[in-house]
Amino acid sequence: MTTASKLAQHPWSEFWAGARQTMPLIVGAIPFGIIFGTLAQSSGLSFAGAMGMSAIVFAGSSQFIALGLLAAGTPVGIIILTTWVVNLRHLLYAVSLVPYVKHLSQGWKLPLGFWLTDENFMVAIQRYRQDDPSPYKHWFQLGSALAMYINWLLCTLIGLTLGQQIPDAGAWGLDFAMVATFIGMTIPYLTSRPMVATVTVSGITALLARGMPHQLGLMVAAIAGILTGILTENHLKTTHD
Repeated sequence: MTTASKLAQHPWSEFWAGARQTMPLIVGAIPFGIIFGTLAQSSGLSFAGAMGMSAIVFAGSSQFIALGLLAAGTPVGIIILTTWVVNLRHLLYAVSLVPYVKHLSQGWKLPLGFWLTDENFMVAIQRYRQDDPSPYKHWFQLGSALAMYINWLLCTLIGLTLGQQIPDAGAWGLDFAMVATFIGMTIPYLTSRPMVATVTVSGITALLARGMPHQLGLMVAAIAGILTGILTENHLKTTHD
């Protein structure tokens, strides 16, 4: 019996397979989460506020951006707008997953949507695209999502407690592990002109706009990348038509 056929028979087999598949990505997120917890209180968040942000927001890049903006005294409206734009990529993830989860009840769609992250999307979409007829592939996504969520909460807690004993942890550069993880996640998807154009333009724009106040350069880079991808794809469709 093949691995796929075994998974097809048991939802919990799919669940644990999703958790295992996500473990290498979790390793990259561990230092990122610990540093967030370490820096949170020094940026003006209380212990409960930091844990609440990780539990409710559950978006590492947005949480770090929010910390920097909070520490700089940025207006709440700018913080919300900036983090919203940075997280627009999750809308694209959700659209890609719709064909695979549209038959599920709201009781499934809501938590899967809430726990959707870059790492979760990467492993889940690969499982959904496999040809086997398993009716429990959403359990695979759930296992992956919960593994990431629990890890993020634990790492935030470690940073808030033990991390306070580490002098100047933010200067250690451990958060580069998450950068390396994102690079590794992005490269396999550079298989089309719109994707290459999107990554290239957003990367260059982020570098050029990095000096903008309130981290607005990230918002500009995200918008520039999205528009570039859309325009490139429309141009290719027009050309082929």
